[in-house]
Amino acid sequence: MNRRPTLLAALTLTAAAALTLSACGSDDSSKSKDNDKIAGADTGAEKSASPSASAPESAGRPKIELPSDLSYTFDWPKTGDEEKDAILSDSEQSIKAVDLAIVNQDALDKPYLYYYEGEAAATTQKFIQNYVDHKAAITGAYRFYAPQLAVDKDGTASLSYCEDQGKAYVKYLKTDEIKKTKVTAKSYVIYHTSLKKNDKGVWMIQKIVSQSGSPKCQP
Repeated sequence: MNRRPTLLAALTLTAAAALTLSACGSDDSSKSKDNDKIAGADTGAEKSASPSASAPESAGRPKIELPSDLSYTFDWPKTGDEEKDAILSDSEQSIKAVDLAIVNQDALDKPYLYYYEGEAAATTQKFIQNYVDHKAAITGAYRFYAPQLAVDKDGTASLSYCEDQGKAYVKYLKTDEIKKTKVTAKSYVIYHTSLKKNDKGVWMIQKIVSQSGSPKCQP
């Protein structure tokens, strides 16, 4: 479905709830299943994390401030193409906005709804609600890398990218317990997103699917 399938699996749930999360956590029917890794996926050296400050607040973009126990590295170099760089910037903010909703324990948090619409908004709401229902949040370090981006003339785009969840964990809010898990092949996740630019010039996500353990994203 959406983001953080491996982290969701770390939640301690009843069998019925676990089935619900599993159904939402990943989409193994992802269209790319060949064994060729995405270029750059094996880059071991971590770059300095992108600033936690939001993208320019033009078009009314929400300000996204996350707690200090969350850090992000986006190995998404600027392309020099204004349109493509705008897509990467809005996609970065959309990722942080979902995490902010989890931190805020609000499945209808306005910042993420600024970047998601239609099917993507509906599935993301359910994804966030799972954390809210189990009084769980997230902590740790996230790295995103190996973007592949295509822009069409009709105002739509597709973006695929990898996420390294090896240093990211679930945190239970009642006890402050952090559920640490071992790094496995499933710690590396590929995402495929479909986007469309709205009349404010914001690239909104219309569809997002993921596959944990993707061979394309393995180090």
